[in-house]
This record gives sequence, structure tokens and C-alpha cells, in this order.
Amino acid sequence: MNYDRTRRACYLGFVVQAVVNNLAPLLFVIFQRRLGLGLGLIGLLATVNFAIQMIVDILSAALAGRIGCRPMILAAHALAALGLVGLSLFPLFMPAYAGILLAVALYAVGGGLLEVMLSPVLEALPSDDKAAAMSLLHSFYCWGHVAVVLLSTLFLALAGEERWRLLPLLWAAVPIANFCAFARSPMPRLGKNAPSAPRGALLRRREFWLFFALMVCAGASEQGMSQWASAFAEAGLGVSKSLGDLFGPCFFAAMMGLARSYYGARGARLDLRRFLCLCGAVCAAAYALAALSPTAALSLLGCGLCGLAVGVMWPGTLSLSTRRLPSGGTVMFALLALGGDVGCSLGPAVVSLAGGLRSGLLLCAAFPIIMLFLAAASGKRE
Repeated sequence: MNYDRTRRACYLGFVVQAVVNNLAPLLFVIFQRRLGLGLGLIGLLATVNFAIQMIVDILSAALAGRIGCRPMILAAHALAALGLVGLSLFPLFMPAYAGILLAVALYAVGGGLLEVMLSPVLEALPSDDKAAAMSLLHSFYCWGHVAVVLLSTLFLALAGEERWRLLPLLWAAVPIANFCAFARSPMPRLGKNAPSAPRGALLRRREFWLFFALMVCAGASEQGMSQWASAFAEAGLGVSKSLGDLFGPCFFAAMMGLARSYYGARGARLDLRRFLCLCGAVCAAAYALAALSPTAALSLLGCGLCGLAVGVMWPGTLSLSTRRLPSGGTVMFALLALGGDVGCSLGPAVVSLAGGLRSGLLLCAAFPIIMLFLAAASGKRE
């Protein structure tokens, strides 16, 4: 059976996830200026997004066996589209913050389902190099992030900040289009080649908890910078919104995409554990550079260097876990996604609660440092 259409739909599914995770942060300053929302409330949006995705991670492994992967993936795209439409329209019919929060909750459920289901679906497709295919899949998240930043920045520059409500409506076309693609694509049988280990047996493995902690650090290291790069560049460094978006989150995402593309091409030749140690060290240095540099140019360079360092953390940890725990299956993907989302929620929350963007980013440097020591410890267990 030809699964090319399914593979392309999986790639576009990660673009959908990039839209739901990264569009709202581009509007944080607009929410602050036009809707009168405080920094703490705005930072809570990212925390709620990933907290809901955590709940979905917990439930989805059990639901997949009962409902099937196609209905769950279709539901994910429908909820993502509804949440993006709601981000524009809900604040018109209810208190602004409540409307935005409801929209975030809807597309967070969709994003959580996509995160859990797309990786095992791609893993089940025929491939000569599954590690490279997995890295390529995750690189589409990065390129989707770049597209969100570039196209959204261009729209706001041409249409004006006051027309920001049109932006989520336009991006809703992406999950709607991919809903149609998945509805017509053949689906593999998950677990056909490697049945999943029972959840209880997996949770009793100490090595699993090491990978879980690595995923927490990977998610926090990535989203601590990603979610706040636009606001940091504009408010913290004093550059314009257009320049801030281009040289903050866009630079970050492009460097992250390059790292994942490199890993997809050469991942089989790398000592992945040592590479993750190197990524942790470089990421911590990048956070320190962004937070402590006296010039905007060096701080923005720190944002980009951070993207390069975190690029391999998430897919690299997944690849290492499948090598060391090959019977983990869909259950392991769901639980590791939960760990990643714990970190994705924790990183932005640390920044928002630290009392300032620079101090918050500096505090986030703790996560890649912890990852460095955990990756080194994984070698001792091996």
C-alpha cells in the first residue's frame, strides 16, 4: 500500500501544531496593548495550553485503542481549527480574557492529540531509516513555526495591528485542509511491528523515568525561549514588533529546523547521548547570552543559538528512548509527550513569574544544565 499521502499529512500535522503553539505568542504584545491584559495573565495562556496538552497525553494512549487513530487525528484537526477561529471571535462575545482562554483550551486539546498520534503513525509507516524520518517529521514543526512568524509578521505589517483578528481565521485554513487530507489517507495499524509494553511495566523501569526527565528539560528549554522571544525582542530589547518577530522567534525556529534537518541526515552516525550533553551546554550558554548581553544584537544571537541547541533535544530523546526501550510503543510515546508538555508548560511559567523577562530567561538556563547531567547519567546506565 502507498502511504505517501499519509506521510505528507503527518508532516502537515506538525505544521498545524506549530500554528496552535506559536501564533498566540506573536500576539502577546497586542493582547497587552489592545485588550489591557497584564503580563502574568498573558503568560498563563502558554501554561494553560501545555497543561491541557498534558492531560490529553495521559488520556490519549488508552483512547487510541478504543476509538482508533483516524478519528482521533480528525478530531484533533477539527478542534485546532475551532480554537483558532475562537481566538479571533470569542473575545467579541464574552470577556476578552475568558474568550482567549476558551480558544486556547480548544486548540490545546487538538495539539495534544496531534503530538501523541502523529509520531507513532509515522513510526508505523514503511521506512529505510526511521530515526531520519522521525527527525524530518519534527523539523516540520520548526519550518511551520518559521512560516507562522514570517507570514503573520507580513500580514500585520501590511494590514495593520488593528486587524489582528483576521490572522487566526486565515491560519485556521491549515488544519481544515489537513483534516480533508487525513480523511482520505490510508492509515497503518499501530503496534503491528512492535506491540506496546503495558503501562505499569514501563512505569517500573528506572530508565523510562530518566527519559521522562530528559523530555521535561527538553520541553522547558525549547518553550521557555520560544514562547517569549517575540515579547522579549520587542519589549525587553526595544526593537520594533516586525524586527522582534523576525529576529526573535523566527531566527529561533529556523535554527531549530536546521538542527533537526542535520540530525535527520547524520543522526545514525552520532553518539546521541554525547550530542545531547553538548546541546545542554550550548543551550545554557545561549540563555545566558540572551539574558545578560548589553546589546540587542547579541541577545538576539542568543535566541538563535538557543534554537540551534534545543533542535535535537526532543526528537533525540525520543530516538534514544526507542533504542533503549524498543517495546515501549504508543504508550511510551504518549507518556514521553506528557513529560515534554510538562516542560513546555514549566518553561514559559518560569519566565512569566520571575519578575522580568531577562531574569526569567536566565532562570530557564537551569533546564538545559539539568539535561546535560541527565544525558551524562544515561550513559552510566547504558
